[in-house]
Amino acid sequence: MTMILKNVIAILFCALYISSSQGLFAQEKGKTLFNDYWQFAQEDKITTYDEAASSIRSWREVTLPHDWSVEGPFSSEWASGTGFLPGGIGWYKKTFSIADYDPDKSYTIYFDGVYKNSEVWINGHHLGKRPNGFLAFHYDLSPYLKASGNELYVKADHREYADSRYYTGSGIYRNVYLITQEKQRIQPWGVFFTTPEITANRAKINVQVAIQNDAPQTVPVDLNVSLQDAKGNVVGERRMESFLPASNYNQETLSFSVPQPQLWSTEAPYLYELKIEVFKDGESIDYWEDKVGLRSFRFDAQEGFFLNGENMLLKGVCIHHDAGALGAAVPKAVWKQRLTTLKELGCNAIRMSHYPHQDYLYDLCDEMGFLVQDEAFDEWEVGKNKWIEGWNVGTPGNDGSYDAFKEWGEQDVRDMVLRARNHPSIIMWSVGNEIDYPNDPYSHPVLDEGRNPQIYGKGYQKDNPSASRLGEIAGELVSAVKAVDTSRPVTAALAGVTMSNHTGYPDALDIVGYNYQEYRYEEDHGNYPNRVIYGSENGDALEAWLAVTENSFISSQFLWTAFDFLGEARPWPARSSGAGIIDLAGYPKSDFYFRKSLWNEEPMVYLAIADKEENVHRRRMLDAFWQGNPGDTKWVACYANVEEVELWLNGKSLGTKEIIYDSKGMPGWKVEYVPGELKAVGYEDGKEVATFSLNTPGSVDHLEISSEKGEADAYSGDSIVMLDISLSDRNGNLVPNSDQNVRIGLEGDAELLGLESGDLRSHEDYQASQRKTYKGRLKAYIKIKKEASDVNVVVESGNLSRKLSF
Repeated sequence: MTMILKNVIAILFCALYISSSQGLFAQEKGKTLFNDYWQFAQEDKITTYDEAASSIRSWREVTLPHDWSVEGPFSSEWASGTGFLPGGIGWYKKTFSIADYDPDKSYTIYFDGVYKNSEVWINGHHLGKRPNGFLAFHYDLSPYLKASGNELYVKADHREYADSRYYTGSGIYRNVYLITQEKQRIQPWGVFFTTPEITANRAKINVQVAIQNDAPQTVPVDLNVSLQDAKGNVVGERRMESFLPASNYNQETLSFSVPQPQLWSTEAPYLYELKIEVFKDGESIDYWEDKVGLRSFRFDAQEGFFLNGENMLLKGVCIHHDAGALGAAVPKAVWKQRLTTLKELGCNAIRMSHYPHQDYLYDLCDEMGFLVQDEAFDEWEVGKNKWIEGWNVGTPGNDGSYDAFKEWGEQDVRDMVLRARNHPSIIMWSVGNEIDYPNDPYSHPVLDEGRNPQIYGKGYQKDNPSASRLGEIAGELVSAVKAVDTSRPVTAALAGVTMSNHTGYPDALDIVGYNYQEYRYEEDHGNYPNRVIYGSENGDALEAWLAVTENSFISSQFLWTAFDFLGEARPWPARSSGAGIIDLAGYPKSDFYFRKSLWNEEPMVYLAIADKEENVHRRRMLDAFWQGNPGDTKWVACYANVEEVELWLNGKSLGTKEIIYDSKGMPGWKVEYVPGELKAVGYEDGKEVATFSLNTPGSVDHLEISSEKGEADAYSGDSIVMLDISLSDRNGNLVPNSDQNVRIGLEGDAELLGLESGDLRSHEDYQASQRKTYKGRLKAYIKIKKEASDVNVVVESGNLSRKLSF
């Protein structure tokens, strides 16, 4: 979650109860999770509120977040770009009452994201629209609310199903909150925490607070701001009086210093608690708190990136917001598990490509120590090509978000910043991704010259929009960002640097991201010595990483991508991208371990097997399975960060190799296959420091299941259980070549959210309670309700069965 708005209605909290025909529940401190007891109908021909309110009869109950696209079915009639999944029009309805309703209070409905073209009505009154489906927004319900029988309607219009180059999802796929406050209250996104000066001995703190007054007269209030350390000790505090103008707001800035600050870093992400309280006539009327971090950072055109004064490399990955079976409605616990895997990798930075992501994902980055690039757009005023038949296949479409950009673009980027600007993890704002892709759509005469590997068409296309617009629009977006935050640099990810260098685009930015342009680093650094250049999107080749380590002015690599994702698919029957170093189910591929050997200093060794010599370098396609026919030739690739590795086959040494990575060849062995154990032993200074073994599997004997239960959600109290299910032989070895259906049965108050195998070509129903394993594995996501007890999960496959209790 971005800025946790926890508001106290009075000195003694008066609980807010939201009731419906399905039950009653209570939340506290003014911010209520509003996800339960919604009804949903997909009605593509009903486009107006009056029609929806009078005509829809086939409502079904859903709990938010909800993504209707991932419910499928997969079909070649849809678009490869968005995963061959449907769009349409979705209607949501919620009927609710408020115990202790008070017309003198303020009620705000807050959506973290609705895809897309959303419109909202309360009790028949139209509150507004928001075309962008990735941004949070909120509306004041107060003028139209009543104590009981309130009806909230939300429309999401995703009829343009081929509107993106990647999977978007559809519907209210993120959290919704109801916020209850007094008429004098802290505005949503009204707090801005900065640390303008930090030394080892002292940190200067500025806290900007916007306080709204809905009363028709001036109201004096007292404002108290405090900062507490992780032990609850107050380390800094400031109090002041503010006179709120009638029907307007005041923006106050309170400053204080913190002695001996504990700095936030990727290795030690220390967080303080910022608390803000508003008093009127000595009574507490509003309250806000959030976790914040104290850190300094800077980018240098010659020396790269510095965090808290220390030079460091950004070992980054790009991510999309979906998780296979879960679509875009991914619980926090699932993302925490995914980020834990990235920590194991040695990753310390994340690019939120190519839009703002779920609110809680930024909280996790704060807590776990990831540096973040937050990104606003994948297109601006003109639509990009959207592949329908398959990536770079056939005739693309041009539906997209561009048609709302002129009206909404600057507000969108401002709201992205306002929503997330208190997160210490965020170190840059990106206003666009590959907007300058040559001839898609912008063009320039320089495309008839020189070298640029990414060109649609042949050279300059005079009928395309002029590339001169890039600098003009970028300047407007940068100004919009800096109007609400000057503490971070503004950037964009450039794909056509050859072209953009002949425009004002790079100069409009504080720092300039290069996508797959490593070959330009040295040349452009010489031509533009004051330009901060960094890798914003990169391939997995060794040379791409060496371009970082061998050029002190380059600070980063953001690998495309961390995880496989829905959409951007090859032709049918493929329906997802395999660009990740981790598959859809969260299981690392061989390329993950190659990257780990580059990014993680903990001694490690890993083996990956190829059946053909020419496939040895296709790391994302290799598997760590020792199986085959006796006499087959296998090529054994070795990824390690130690000095030497010795390979053993059934206790016989096959030789020791020095671990030196080279673009012309990687360490490995040519081995004649015999079943048994293949073992690698890593050495440093002649001492064994790491081992890795592969064993030829036998037939399937049992289901090996490990489970992880996430923390209960702070608002709903529900928990997510993640099961990793493997087909195993009697010795516990994974059996990857005997895939079979696995069924999940639940006993108790629990819900199966989805089953994911990682198979990019599977068209099985994501709503089903069974799924075929892929390479012997399957992941299950199960939600256990807050009040549940004695929940049993029964996992069956053929005559195999396991029962787990939670």
